[in-house]
Amino acid sequence: MSNAVRHSRPGGTVTISSRMGRGELVIEVADTGSGIADTDLPHIFERFWRADQSRSRHTGGSGLGLAVVRKLAEAHGGRVSVVSSPGRGSTFTVHLPVGGDTSEA
Repeated sequence: MSNAVRHSRPGGTVTISSRMGRGELVIEVADTGSGIADTDLPHIFERFWRADQSRSRHTGGSGLGLAVVRKLAEAHGGRVSVVSSPGRGSTFTVHLPVGGDTSEA
């Protein structure tokens, strides 16, 4: 969510929603921010990767946030995806299975 806020212009919106799908909880975070370039999309879930390589950890985070989101989703049998349009914003979607045996979660 901090990425969504950081990359949205003043007056932009960040929307968080959830719904039940077919045996899964679907969580979406959508923003009206700067969006992500097509060339950057394959890398955004990599550890320590930043779209703007000139930013330091002091001004732009560690590059771990989205990697952690992906690992947490996968650890619970889920997945995360993104749809983005430069200049129009991004939507991140987390799918988490519900029900079944949760003794190992």
